[in-house]
Amino acid sequence: MIPAGVAGWPIAHSLSPLIHSTWIEGAGLEASYEAFGPEDEAAFRSLVVQGRDGRLAGLNVTAPYKALALSLADEATPTAKACGSANLLVFREGRAFADSTDGLGFMQALAEQAPDLDVAGRPVVILGAGGATRAAAVALKSAEAEVGLLNRTRARAEALADELGVSVVEPEALENAVLIVNALSVQPDLDVARFADDAVLMDMTYRPLTTPFLAAGRARSLRKVDGLAMLIGQARPSFEAIFGVPVPPVDIRRVVLDALGETA
Repeated sequence: MIPAGVAGWPIAHSLSPLIHSTWIEGAGLEASYEAFGPEDEAAFRSLVVQGRDGRLAGLNVTAPYKALALSLADEATPTAKACGSANLLVFREGRAFADSTDGLGFMQALAEQAPDLDVAGRPVVILGAGGATRAAAVALKSAEAEVGLLNRTRARAEALADELGVSVVEPEALENAVLIVNALSVQPDLDVARFADDAVLMDMTYRPLTTPFLAAGRARSLRKVDGLAMLIGQARPSFEAIFGVPVPPVDIRRVVLDALGETA
């Protein structure tokens, strides 16, 4: 079977090869999935050429190439277009098809770890205005949440909010939010004592699994959603799109936790 993989830079930290290789084995496929480390856009474009030439079945795409992946695709789903980026390229008959499964992974993580959370018509705050914010904002907007972006550089938040059709909020909005999502590459310095008692905290980071942001929420008995749940959630539809078979019944979270040296 034609190989597949994940493309980004840096790439050594990626858990995607572990996840997909475990599923490949569980499904009994004669396939491979590897980490590609294109260090620049030219090298990434070369991978896409390989896909169109029939030498790659598909690519998961991570930073910093998600926007480029969308621009290189022959076709893209409405979700990818709304996000302005793609984390998945599937190659068929010389063409590249783009999708964004990050939003699916985001909502799946919420459903698994905060199943009673209903965001429809309720305020949600996303911390950050970078690439990680896009898919979350689009998914939450589709779920009819009142999405607000909070970022240190307000102009950047305003530009993204205008593009996505959401709002920019001030720190006071955290007090009434039913969901607060950390989409920053660094840990936020926030007073969790000001959050509502029923607030859910989510962190897109999964190293460590319980980040300082989530640990502070847990100390207040707030519900938390970790980044690993989102990572696995976005990987499922990617696997099925690339390999054309359902994800096998493997406890993939346990596999990944063991690899990370985490207990829960």
